Amino acid sequence: MSNQTTVTKFLLLGFSDVRELQILHVVVFLVLYLSALMGNLLIVTAIVLDLHLHTPMYFFLINLSILDIGTISVTVPKSMANSLMNTRSISYAGCVAQVFSLIFFAEADIFLLTVMAYDRYVAICQPLHYERVMNRGACVQMAAGAWASGALCAALHTGNTFALSFCRGSKVDQFFCEVPQLLKITCSYSSETRLILFSVSLLLSCFVLIIVSYVQIISTVLRIPSKQGRHKAFSTCLPHLIVLSLLVCTGFFAYLKPVSSTMSRLDLVMAVFYSVLPPMMNPIIYSMRNEEIKASLRKLTGWTLFTKD
Repeated sequence: MSNQTTVTKFLLLGFSDVRELQILHVVVFLVLYLSALMGNLLIVTAIVLDLHLHTPMYFFLINLSILDIGTISVTVPKSMANSLMNTRSISYAGCVAQVFSLIFFAEADIFLLTVMAYDRYVAICQPLHYERVMNRGACVQMAAGAWASGALCAALHTGNTFALSFCRGSKVDQFFCEVPQLLKITCSYSSETRLILFSVSLLLSCFVLIIVSYVQIISTVLRIPSKQGRHKAFSTCLPHLIVLSLLVCTGFFAYLKPVSSTMSRLDLVMAVFYSVLPPMMNPIIYSMRNEEIKASLRKLTGWTLFTKD
């Protein structure tokens, strides 16, 4: 690639030049990072050790937790290290790795959430066919498809982005290597813009499939005569909808809004929202709204935090 001879590293956005604020940034990000790691690892451990949770829904939840750990590990440790060392640089190879990894985990996340919506649709709308449709082999294939699709999208975006020439400097207006901000410093990015629009269209298709699934789910749940039955059905669906809304709304904002020549604080906040908050919030959302997860976590930790309401 021709730009490798001119750009050997990029300069990322720092949260502050004041040393005290840099330390505060490290502390805040460290708390968020450790919370996300602990929460997702607890979810994975609880599901693996509890035989009652060895069902398709929780199998997909394990995959989601692993993706969340990967997502937050791509951006936060490097940002903390830069603040600690009072530097803003990231190597060319490091930037390539960040772009590939973040797109890989984020795209796989969306595809997996689509699969999870289908799982809920079959469980609630076609319960008699659930074991046949969502058998072990089908679940493994769906999860593998989500991971493979994420890897393919990441490879396309990463290859297309870094094939461009960076002729407008090496300053990236974000605390990690984000594709829209990288495109600002390239000579021409029409081909990558078309690829972004294609990916967004693909993700919108996933979103439409999820909405259609939940329209069918809600319609079926409202016909359940038992109030307790309706509550149980909604309690398994609501966390999924909250997680999806948080990820999709913030991610679409970052990639669909017009790329401006100057960095805004809103860009920074949205980047934190879609790259840091979902991995931290997902375990809380799923554990607080799911009695089976709460019961498993109580057995695993003995904490009174997960007591029944």
